[in-house]
Amino acid sequence: MTPFDALSTPVYRRLREGLDRIGAAMRADQWGLAEDSGLSPTQAHVLAFVAGRGAKGMRVRSIAEHLGVAQPTATESIAALVRKGLLTKASDPDDARAASIQITGAGQEIVRGIGLAMTSTERALETLSSKEQTMLLHLVIKTIRALQIAGAIPPQRVCISCRYFRANVHDDAELPHHCAYVDAPFGGRHLRLDCNEHGEADQGALDQAWKAFSGIAYDLPMSA
Repeated sequence: MTPFDALSTPVYRRLREGLDRIGAAMRADQWGLAEDSGLSPTQAHVLAFVAGRGAKGMRVRSIAEHLGVAQPTATESIAALVRKGLLTKASDPDDARAASIQITGAGQEIVRGIGLAMTSTERALETLSSKEQTMLLHLVIKTIRALQIAGAIPPQRVCISCRYFRANVHDDAELPHHCAYVDAPFGGRHLRLDCNEHGEADQGALDQAWKAFSGIAYDLPMSA
């Protein structure tokens, strides 16, 4: 016990404060990239989300839930993107009462351009060592899962919740995991946060994968 134990706020609270500051920088990056493309940040998010969901398209409700915005806000952004020729809106083949939102070729070009731009946040993350980046990715995934369990965010297409994911099944420290979809080993640096080939695992498989995944330890020197 030291005087600092009584004076310091809990670590998780300081982490939140730090993430708030990082989030502010990320929002500034997003505003700049969106503005350069003639979009609002919400429109840019909608466009990127729909682009990552393939040719089938997405319903307005799903887009709103994923982005954490009210459905009218999503509807307004989608309408603007349709007017710009970046999205199309058609009847959903599975439900004639619903609309299917799909991205156009022009929309794909915008998404590619935004994806190629280097942000200040990415430049800051590049200053971390490869091992630190992998560790941070692992911790981000753990935090995403906790938020999902709490109902704060919708399900994400991360490796850990995929039926093709096998955690820590190989002896190779660099490539300990296995993807059954491509039948190949991969490492922590390859973990995805949004995979097009994601297939939701059942609860039993998810619990088993998480138990194996969450046991990963990192041994980083304090001065790394």
